[in-house]
Amino acid sequence: MTASTACLSVHGIAVSRGIAIGRAVCVTATRTRVAHYKIAPDQVAAEIERVVRARQQVVDELVRLQHEILHENTLETHAPQELVALLDVHLMLVQDEGLAEAVRGWIEDRHYNAEWALTSQMEVIARQFDEMEDAYLRERKADLEQVVDKVLRALSGASSPIAAPQSKRQNWQGELLPDDLNVPLVLIAHDLSPADMLQFKRDVFVGFATDVGGKTSHTAIVARSMDIPAVVGARAASQLVQQDDWVIIDGDAGVLVVNPSPIVLAEYGFKQRQAEVERERLARLKNTPAVTLDGEAIELMANIETPEDAAAARAAGAKGVGLFRTEFLFMGRSGVLPDEEEQTAAYTKAVLAMQGLPMTIRTVDVGADKPLDRTAKTDTHLNPAMGQRAIRWSLADPAMFLTQLRAVLRASAQGLVHLLVPMVASARELKQTRNLLERARAQLDRRGQAHGQVLIGAMIEIPAAVIALDAILPEVDFVSIGTNDLIQYTLAIDRADETVASLYDPLHPAVLRLIGQTITQATAAGKQVCVCGEMAGDAHFTALLLGMGLRSFSMHPSQLLRIKQEILRADTRRLKVWAQRVLQALEPKLAMLDKP
Repeated sequence: MTASTACLSVHGIAVSRGIAIGRAVCVTATRTRVAHYKIAPDQVAAEIERVVRARQQVVDELVRLQHEILHENTLETHAPQELVALLDVHLMLVQDEGLAEAVRGWIEDRHYNAEWALTSQMEVIARQFDEMEDAYLRERKADLEQVVDKVLRALSGASSPIAAPQSKRQNWQGELLPDDLNVPLVLIAHDLSPADMLQFKRDVFVGFATDVGGKTSHTAIVARSMDIPAVVGARAASQLVQQDDWVIIDGDAGVLVVNPSPIVLAEYGFKQRQAEVERERLARLKNTPAVTLDGEAIELMANIETPEDAAAARAAGAKGVGLFRTEFLFMGRSGVLPDEEEQTAAYTKAVLAMQGLPMTIRTVDVGADKPLDRTAKTDTHLNPAMGQRAIRWSLADPAMFLTQLRAVLRASAQGLVHLLVPMVASARELKQTRNLLERARAQLDRRGQAHGQVLIGAMIEIPAAVIALDAILPEVDFVSIGTNDLIQYTLAIDRADETVASLYDPLHPAVLRLIGQTITQATAAGKQVCVCGEMAGDAHFTALLLGMGLRSFSMHPSQLLRIKQEILRADTRRLKVWAQRVLQALEPKLAMLDKP
């Protein structure tokens, strides 16, 4: 590092904790260049065949990568099993017949060349993803772009852009390293696909930063599962960082430091050593019961997106799954919904992976803001988040809902299953759900198919549900607070809208009082209450939630040990008094500083 090199900091989104220090390996920020030209009518068939061959090449590559993870994974590759499910999503997209037919239409009707047709259809679909309210699903646009880029590379004969350069290097103190000693490398990219991530070997790449992405992007999910420090959404990081620059990834603060000074390097080196000690300390807590200082047993559960995630949740020490999102069984299928057998197989796989621990399956949460068919019109929904979605959508299509309920009941014959109903606003919706559940049970009885018993819970994520909780509680066995939507609906703020995202505040007095009221009222009624939103996995809120009476948390598996550490240090008797002061304060943030 020369004296003239300027130090700069690039701020992004923290998605995976830890500190990484190394040399930058820069991946080209621009996607595959696309030629735009028209073809002659007699070239249409050949151009369509080019697309077919390129799609098949990508399918073959993704299947091969999945096989490597499942059958050839070694300690050296450090490839997490979650990648199998993420590659499944990419396989689903590249094999989507709706996408293929649309591309064929551009070629046949407008005589676009294959690359132009493919990118034109991608832009149409991308706009529809942009209009989705749900941040997790909106970020799936990145998966579409990654798949299209792979097909474009196949069309052009290009290979993956990621490679770890090998050369003589210096360590951060300026000392020349011998040829056989690899300096730590940090990957800087515009974006990374799950397949790209397979080229991450933890003994080579120690962290990464991307221009795009959010907390729920697949890049972030993989980073957490690999336990690699990462920052996403760092805007122009790939343009600001030069090949071989010394960089620091601060996964705790969401900061990328480029060409740090010796003083800054020394400071982060110390933080890195502290983090390693902390990581080792947390790992020793895996088999320690989550019990507070005053003897309160706390239930720590995991949130999962796919059946494959269940085994990882159990391995992380989760005492069950508090939220299994079923949406990805339903989405991106051009309107062809998963049948009962496919759903039963997926739910059963997840249930069996938990080996007797409870599995909470949320009924499909799609609708106006999460359309199943990407060709559906969305301009009729002025505010899709308040339209026909979640349980409203399910009840509007009883045949579809009965199929899912039968699948859940059949899976419950293999283990302990809870059924969670999203976006509940009234007791009537729960009564209708119970009636349909009994119809599904009767249908299975007539077929002679085995099924078990399930507990029914309501997801509390609308202020109306809290206000009407006295009517809702008699209809359920448990409740689960979805803090993400509860905050959004209470404050009338879309946290994905940059103009108001700063106002998204979990510590707003109204939000805290709604959460506190739900916990108090449900506990008094003898109903278990869990928090499964982002607040559950944020250690800043653990003491407050414990003081408010919460005894069940559900979060991403990577967050379990950090939350357990907070629980082991907590005395709920003292926290209860403090939490009441926070709830009554006009400025809860200030009251939080007075934690006992």
